[in-house]
Amino acid sequence: MTRTYSAEFIGTFALTFVGGGAIIATSGENLVVIALAHGIILAVMVAAMMHVSGAQFNPAVSIALAMRGKQSCSQAIGFSIFQILGGIAAALLLKATMVPAFSFANTHIGETLGIYSGAAGPEMVSAWRVLVLEGLAAFFLMWVIMGVAVDSKNKQHAGIAALAIGGVVAADIFCFGPLTGASMNPARSFGPALVVGDWTLQWCYWVGPIVGAALAALCYDKLITTKD
Repeated sequence: MTRTYSAEFIGTFALTFVGGGAIIATSGENLVVIALAHGIILAVMVAAMMHVSGAQFNPAVSIALAMRGKQSCSQAIGFSIFQILGGIAAALLLKATMVPAFSFANTHIGETLGIYSGAAGPEMVSAWRVLVLEGLAAFFLMWVIMGVAVDSKNKQHAGIAALAIGGVVAADIFCFGPLTGASMNPARSFGPALVVGDWTLQWCYWVGPIVGAALAALCYDKLITTKD
């Protein structure tokens, strides 16, 4: 399990560090750069680690796969722990290295926050909107993962699957990023929140993605997967 846990740790670390670093470098104002940074780093890490651990890099994905019997519950828990540790380690290193180069990093280190989760002030905070939007974004992500990485009938190369997964993350950020930060990933949200100490609607970034991913896996199995 050392190989698989290491793969999950490093993949989540890379996603959090590069994605958070892009937010810091642009002061959270360049949506194109932020979306592409997340999408590209996820794509290359998925391509590199898919044969090792399945390149889940996301507790919501790991839990959804376990719920559909694609992996054991113990493996999902182990993966989730190392994914969360990867997110925390990346956030700590962001804090240590991005200050004093970027003044934005004094108070922000790439948290996944949007208009509805406090980025525009407390008057716009809306828990149900964050839950719905994060759940929908995670649904799209998990649906693509099921189609390109889980469904055994899809024989395409791992590199194409990685591009599809990175692409849906980038697309989700373009759409949902300004509203919620488009986390889709509890580990990606938890690391920066822990280091900064900002817990605004943190529970929504767990419940929304986990429910959304689980629903996507269930719907894919019921609507698309065949037994022949």
